[in-house]
Amino acid sequence: MLKSQSKSSKFIGDLKAQFSKYNPTAMVIAVILWAALGVFILFPLYKLLHLTFVRDGVFSFDSITRILSRKGNRLALGNSLKLGLSVSVLGTLVGFIFAFTRTRANLSKVWRLFLDAIIVLPLISPPFTLALAMLFTFGPRGFLTYQVLGMRGSSIYGMWSTLFAQTLTFFPLAYMTLRGVLENIDLSLEENAFSMGGSRWHVFRTVTLPLAIPGIANSLLLVFSASLADFAIPLVLAGHQFPVLPTQAYLQITGLFDLQGGASLSFILLVPSLLVFVLQRYWVSRKHYVTVTGKSSSGSETPLVNNWARYGLLGLCLAISALILLLYGMIVFGSLVKAWGANHEFTLVNYRYLFTHGVKSIKDTLFIAFAAMPIGGLLGITVGYLVTRKLIPGGRLMESTSMINYALPGTVVGIAYLLAFNDPPLMITGTATILIAAYVFRYSPTGIRSTIATLQQIDPSIEEASTSLGADMVTTVRKVTVPLILPSLFAGLEVTFTRAMTAISATIFLVSVNWTLITVRILESATELELGHAAAFSVFVIVIVYVVTNGLRGILRLLGLSTIQEKTSVY
Repeated sequence: MLKSQSKSSKFIGDLKAQFSKYNPTAMVIAVILWAALGVFILFPLYKLLHLTFVRDGVFSFDSITRILSRKGNRLALGNSLKLGLSVSVLGTLVGFIFAFTRTRANLSKVWRLFLDAIIVLPLISPPFTLALAMLFTFGPRGFLTYQVLGMRGSSIYGMWSTLFAQTLTFFPLAYMTLRGVLENIDLSLEENAFSMGGSRWHVFRTVTLPLAIPGIANSLLLVFSASLADFAIPLVLAGHQFPVLPTQAYLQITGLFDLQGGASLSFILLVPSLLVFVLQRYWVSRKHYVTVTGKSSSGSETPLVNNWARYGLLGLCLAISALILLLYGMIVFGSLVKAWGANHEFTLVNYRYLFTHGVKSIKDTLFIAFAAMPIGGLLGITVGYLVTRKLIPGGRLMESTSMINYALPGTVVGIAYLLAFNDPPLMITGTATILIAAYVFRYSPTGIRSTIATLQQIDPSIEEASTSLGADMVTTVRKVTVPLILPSLFAGLEVTFTRAMTAISATIFLVSVNWTLITVRILESATELELGHAAAFSVFVIVIVYVVTNGLRGILRLLGLSTIQEKTSVY
């Protein structure tokens, strides 16, 4: 008896000692976060798994086996992986080129602002917009293919058009992460390498590129997951020639009303996403990256790129920018004509429709977006900070859990939320709450990954110095850490807001008579071949997001943070 009590007391003592090293404030925050993650990620996932693997009360793989036994679904799986890998590599490459040019090519302020404005266009557009722009430009009656080149019967549908559209759509995610990483690299490290006789290529290969690896790995993960989860662009451009699992799942649910089959198809996409996540964590954790030390740096007197490389990089960025401008110019043009390809007479009827029949969807979307934006941004930097600084036990598990909704295709998230919140004890289906939660817990991982990538470059001794001088954790985070991770905060704010304004894959299952969204109206207009209405809605969304983000910059300038904002804003 005494021996058993002694062992129990020792266990409790060891447990107390283990947890005593963690900050009490951080532990309270962690409990709140785990409760939120449990309700809005784990519980819906459990309902999804139950639907996928439980049949007649018995655990079974029959649903997965039934789905994979069909040749078309196996083909869709292969196509999804091929497309996701291709988009992740190309999107990260384009994002790195833009970020490297932006931070290392010694561009003037005008050129930097121009590139920032162009880069953000695909990010702030509704998911169908770029696909519609491809049809307007390269389709059978497209501006270039039909009007300029006189091509007849040209087909734009298939893998290459989908790959092209997704790369342009998702490379801004890579750019946002990589720009913050490259800006945080101490330029004196490059100057030291130059002073030791290193060539520009050698310095780039041995100093700059290795220090950018956390951002590159995070970008690959984000773009790969975004491509796997996207069903909007493949729905318009892939067609029957190139089926992918998200569209197959969507059609399985909406066309055949097979919830279990659709959930099973989409759940399969979670496996490669988790494999990529594990590989990324292993890759980055093998090395230690610290470049922000708190010491002043005069920067590098020797530019990393010479004039020829500078003009080459800028020319490449301008060529891609010109293509993006052409595509979005077609959207604006399409919103101002009566009937694309048939009657190009100028008219404002599409915008009159927008501000009459579309008023309710505009009000609902703006309310939900403004509510989700601060919650998603704060969630991203909070989880990223707790995980990177190891202030709580099980931090990596929290990070992995927070990534689940982002890795899952949106159709699955929508179905999972319907299953979880359509019955007591938490009946919120058809309300604004479920839409806000879907956006926050689906898109905050962008801020989380960006925060982690940035904090991996910040020496913890900076925060330790603040603590040693008597500051508590909240004060240290507010005065020391937050100014250093503002790029990550704004990445979370911007992505959450823009996706709340533009996303559809998850929330198309969650809208109701009381709450509808602009993206749903775009889908309805596109399916009814009212392309002018769809283009007008898209232009409205783009303008609103630009106005809101520039308004944020103005507020920060008034608060005396213009220098930090000028450095960190991706807009």
